[in-house]
Amino acid sequence: MKEYKYTINGNKYEVTIAGIEDNIANVIVNGEEYKVEMEKEPEPEKKKVVVKPVAQPTSETQPATGHSAKVNLNNAVKSPLPGVITEIKVAVGDEVKAGDTVVVLEAMKMANNLDAERGGKVTAVLVSEGESVMEDTPLIVIEY
Repeated sequence: MKEYKYTINGNKYEVTIAGIEDNIANVIVNGEEYKVEMEKEPEPEKKKVVVKPVAQPTSETQPATGHSAKVNLNNAVKSPLPGVITEIKVAVGDEVKAGDTVVVLEAMKMANNLDAERGGKVTAVLVSEGESVMEDTPLIVIEY
């Protein structure tokens, strides 16, 4: 409970705010009780997120490795959720074992290590660091 004393145009007022519930204030002015409806605070504007579609590679995609061999995307490590590639830990020609981290993906402000499911040889790196990817985007191709 808050109490205030005001003088307006020579008139004295004793004001008590008894409480506020659901934007209705119980106000007592010189012993007389009033219910005062308060304006709700405007909600902050929500920023609109614009998602631009990214062309999904097909089985005929040329790898970003400088050679023109066809890529088998059936053996690709894919993004489990939308995010940004923060680190690529392998290069074309590298041998990896099951469980080796091949890419680090930042999603929902967390770094997610994406691992090889089986051992094999990296035949294509389809993304670059800093690139935004959508769910199920092929990232690294490993021939088993």
